[in-house]
Amino acid sequence: MDFVSIRIITSDVARLVEFYERAIGVRAVWATEDFAELNTAGATLAIAGTPTVALFAPGSARPAANHSVIIEFLVDDVDRVHQNLTGFVTGFVAEPTTMPWGNRSLLLRDPDGNLVNFFTPVTAAAVEKFAR
Repeated sequence: MDFVSIRIITSDVARLVEFYERAIGVRAVWATEDFAELNTAGATLAIAGTPTVALFAPGSARPAANHSVIIEFLVDDVDRVHQNLTGFVTGFVAEPTTMPWGNRSLLLRDPDGNLVNFFTPVTAAAVEKFAR
């Protein structure tokens, strides 16, 4: 089994796609006006409008209601990402900080309030874990 994507349900697909295109530097591929995907080397971030929920199970997902998932992106230089997003992101949850497990992390919220973590491995063990 392969983990291939995570999907965010939103009431404003264009706004969220624009945010992620700028934040991660990947252009979205639009399937419909209610569904777009941002493909990275490791997985796909899918962004879907509320009308798509009814295709699976009506009422099973609500936009801007996430309080338990953090979307994470491995980046070459988290401090550079922080500099690039300063002025674009209205408020960071946590400035770049080196975590006890060896990653330097930047935590922010997307326009729907979803937590997003950009991180760079900085200790030898963390670098080895994420060696590409």
